[in-house]
Amino acid sequence: MTHSYRKRLHSVIPGGAHTYSRGDDQFPSNAPSILESGKGYQVYCAEGKEYLDFGMGLRSISIGYAEPQINSAVIAAIEKGNNLTRASTIELEAAETFVNSIESADMVKFCKNGSNATSAAIKLARSYTGKSMIARCKNDPFLSFDDWFIGSTVMNRGVLESTINRTKFFKYNDIDSLKLLLEHFPDKFACVIMEPASIACPNTHGKLACCELSPCNRFPNKDTNFLKQVETICRQNNIVFILDETITGFRWSMGGAQKLYGVRPDLSTFGKSMANGFSVAALSGRKELMQLGGIEVSGQQRTFLLSSTHGAEMAGLAAFLATHNFMIENNVIQSLWDTGYKIKNIITHAISKNKLEALISISGPSVSPIMQFFDANGDTCMSLRTLFSQEMVKRGILMPWISICYRHESIDFQHFENVVNGVLSVCKKATESNIADFLQGDPVKPVFRKYN
Repeated sequence: MTHSYRKRLHSVIPGGAHTYSRGDDQFPSNAPSILESGKGYQVYCAEGKEYLDFGMGLRSISIGYAEPQINSAVIAAIEKGNNLTRASTIELEAAETFVNSIESADMVKFCKNGSNATSAAIKLARSYTGKSMIARCKNDPFLSFDDWFIGSTVMNRGVLESTINRTKFFKYNDIDSLKLLLEHFPDKFACVIMEPASIACPNTHGKLACCELSPCNRFPNKDTNFLKQVETICRQNNIVFILDETITGFRWSMGGAQKLYGVRPDLSTFGKSMANGFSVAALSGRKELMQLGGIEVSGQQRTFLLSSTHGAEMAGLAAFLATHNFMIENNVIQSLWDTGYKIKNIITHAISKNKLEALISISGPSVSPIMQFFDANGDTCMSLRTLFSQEMVKRGILMPWISICYRHESIDFQHFENVVNGVLSVCKKATESNIADFLQGDPVKPVFRKYN
């Protein structure tokens, strides 16, 4: 049955899914190839088997699958017509709620995915500064499906050379790498774009590692953390500072990671968990920049920003408002940090118990822990990562990465600990012989690679 679904998917969808992260090459061969539904923290495959899920809709589910309060709000919005000829009342309410939540947001423009939002931010930066080059953080795995980003990856086939040459790299937590870039291309950069955090937190006062607190509390009002340094450099050089909060927004805090880390970007983008799986993303920022895409300033040269028939679809904005209210009423942010802290500690202790510290690590802020797998030379080991995921699937847990939702707070943590210890004991045996002998299929592969 699984083989049949795979064949049917690949016969009608390039890659077998509409997002590369859902492709067969991202999962072990024993993972379900197709899913039927989800409820809370569980997903169900077409044959009815259920899994404890930590993929959570590619990190878009912040509360839980099929949450009744969110679904009811969406259904009510659909009954009102869903997509009207002029701006809707729910569109205004959503915009006002968003602007009141994000301190750096004077205005907001809604769209359907984070890629559109980041690309619109790039266009605003170029319109505002009159400059064309982009400095983007090399450590961020994905910022957009558009050419300005894809051209900077190894999958740049089909992207114009002129576009490729306009995007340059700097490194996270390495302010000197950004300074050197600006020195090499003086007065050329329209913007700096980056995620506020992923595998690591921004350095502050010489501290490199995560503080391990839940939630982190060592950043606000700190003038020396890495993001503050980036912000200062951008201000000094007429460069637009863009924070991509597609993952961190409404997850690190209700004011975004920017509030937690005490920074104020010129533009910010949001998506993923802001609507509990429904399609809503946002571009927000200073009015001086955002109004370049408006129509109110007479005689102003026009910038075609975001224009989408479905950008302000009432169902999605109703989901955003309901999710926002639910998160406040139930203190969801604290729950995400606390649950992630428990998960992180369980895996950390299991790694230590099985003496795998040199080959497996779990790091990053507790609200979004990240596991990494290495070989004896310290290079990324996709085979070991695959084996871990394969053995978790065998035991009923789908963990391609670790995305925490509110409903995860009620999982059986003792059972989870037992599973992780059992899986890592298998990993230990495999590393002492030949990992390939323990795999049921091919290792998973990076999304960004030159060849299939």
